[in-house]
Amino acid sequence: MLDPRLLRSFVGIIDAQSFTAAADRLSMTQSTISQQLARLEEQVGSALVDRTARPIVATAAGERLLGYARRILALQQEAQAALGDPAGTAPLRIGVPEDLVNAAMAATFRDFSRRHREIHLDVTDGLSRDLTQRYRSGEFDIVIVKEAAAGPDCRASFPEPMAWFESLDAPRAWPDPVPLVTFPPGGLYRDAMFERLERERLRWYNAFSGSSLHNVLIAVEAGIGLSLLPRNAVAGYRVRLHARFPAEAPIVVSIYAREREGIVGELVELLQAVLERRQASPERGARRATTAKRIAPRR
Repeated sequence: MLDPRLLRSFVGIIDAQSFTAAADRLSMTQSTISQQLARLEEQVGSALVDRTARPIVATAAGERLLGYARRILALQQEAQAALGDPAGTAPLRIGVPEDLVNAAMAATFRDFSRRHREIHLDVTDGLSRDLTQRYRSGEFDIVIVKEAAAGPDCRASFPEPMAWFESLDAPRAWPDPVPLVTFPPGGLYRDAMFERLERERLRWYNAFSGSSLHNVLIAVEAGIGLSLLPRNAVAGYRVRLHARFPAEAPIVVSIYAREREGIVGELVELLQAVLERRQASPERGARRATTAKRIAPRR
């Protein structure tokens, strides 16, 4: 590997066209710069400058090396500058349910990143129960989760209205057993769906499972089955409220954080404001969703 210090002496000599002038520019003695050039010539196995010429010029081998030497030195300077810049060197780990990562939250992350260039926001989406477990095990600095009731150590919590949805093209009477569209096992909505249907003494089966909210809503929109979903999450989908189950207990959206002050505390306050605005101004989809006629599955 070519030593950048030796390359710098070589380039300096060619640019200054003199050993003496190059030594002055690089704050070296003429003896030192001559020794460094000699070491480089020994490494490459060729003379790199014509010492008899006045002014000093590169040999044919030196001309071939010169371009590479300049690029190596430029890359070295670029690497040193990058390592000297703290931007993105301090990770801040955040867990959040998929449907809460909206434009307002993205804008908050953007503004926060611009104010704190040293922070690298590492955002993970997933099911709330999994996010909670990972937060408790120390994987996240901040987590936003949906749960039946807020824990005593939450920073803030907000009610999340829930409702049953079906396709705008859903049949006038669902078959018996009722087809369901669910999240994978462990999903909060999934268990609540099963409990409600058991209370209603209705037979059901799992017709479709989706790992993301979008996949679940697409399946509902296509008419595969019913699903219990946040009322604020259906904007832009061709779904309507299913009137057989008009009342469903809300869950809560809770924020947890390991620190109350500093950078973490600042971001928690900003995320809390996003959720407060979301609570005050529900998504248009919740207002646009229409109520289906009261229907019952065929027995």
